[in-house]
Amino acid sequence: MRLSKCHNFQDFRKLAQQKLPSPIFHYIDGAAEDETTYKRNTAAFEECDLVPNILAGIKKVDMSTTIFGRKIDMPLFCAPTALQRLFHHDGERAVAKAAQKNNTMFGVSSLGTVSIEEIAELIDTPKMFQLYFHKDRDLNDAMIERAKRANFDVLALTVDSITGGNRERDVVTGFTSPPKLTLKSLISFATHPAWAINHFTHEKFRLPQLEDHVDQGTDIAISVSNYFKTMLDQSMSWQDAEDICKKWDGEFCLKGIMSVEDAKKAVDIGATGIVVSNHGGRQLDGSRSSFDQLAEIVDAVGDKIDVIFDSGIQRGTHVLKALSLGAKACAGGRLYLYALAAAGQPGVERALRLFKEEIERDMMLMGCETINQLSRQNLRFRS
Repeated sequence: MRLSKCHNFQDFRKLAQQKLPSPIFHYIDGAAEDETTYKRNTAAFEECDLVPNILAGIKKVDMSTTIFGRKIDMPLFCAPTALQRLFHHDGERAVAKAAQKNNTMFGVSSLGTVSIEEIAELIDTPKMFQLYFHKDRDLNDAMIERAKRANFDVLALTVDSITGGNRERDVVTGFTSPPKLTLKSLISFATHPAWAINHFTHEKFRLPQLEDHVDQGTDIAISVSNYFKTMLDQSMSWQDAEDICKKWDGEFCLKGIMSVEDAKKAVDIGATGIVVSNHGGRQLDGSRSSFDQLAEIVDAVGDKIDVIFDSGIQRGTHVLKALSLGAKACAGGRLYLYALAAAGQPGVERALRLFKEEIERDMMLMGCETINQLSRQNLRFRS
């Protein structure tokens, strides 16, 4: 399968599976336990139908939106995800440049494999830094200060990962960061020589946001689940979140909000946005889909802070449904990670372009020139 044959999310997924050794593919592809929430995230969209208006005299579609004080040209951005240079040797560099070509936001993770300083020099489009709250408070402070100096636009504190989800696929495949060869995984690595050559002939795999403070993940192989359990602060509280908000003193959001109560608390501590997300089904299996929770959260706080939607997006129509419920924009990880693994920067560019084309075409078919014309009047729920 070639990149030119990739026309949608599932096509990129298939090509990524061909390119990646099994442990690494399943790290992207997998979720927690029975993966029920992961499946629900996308299935929930199918219980909601779009109702178009015709003969609207559409001349030109404007799909731009403003989030965290910055305008982006499409209502979809690249959410922060970890370990990207495992999937392609260019990693975050490729995604950042693809995001800039589409004038949309790019998020860099605490567990990113390219430094926030390099990303800041590489692109001038909006940037988000995602903070995992570590037990090492000096590390937290150092990452915040680095993001400030690099002029990142928004700090996103991930709040749904105080411990690792039970990602059983990673247990079965033996996935670690950096990759560790085992008897079980050796065949898979050996049968993907192009990945191995690229991984081992390019610069050493590293976690530059963390490397001055911790060895795990860079020099010591560890599973992501064990990293969360041992390195992150499981006692993180609302007071901690408020303290970080004050320390950052800028656009600040909480990533991983799933209840109205927590959304209201986010407003109370001074957050300027929230990401409604269940971490792509990778943390608490059996939790509700993000889409099913979106409307009540928007109703509670949508007039006070930016509500971003995340988890389960595979089509442009999914974006339109979330926007119709009141989200200011959408974000996703797998929707570009498969493309990154499939073909690096050209893959991510193609994936984002296809989403952009779908959103534009579907807005025309909905009879909407701007995204603020989308509303719940255009939706019907089956149940």
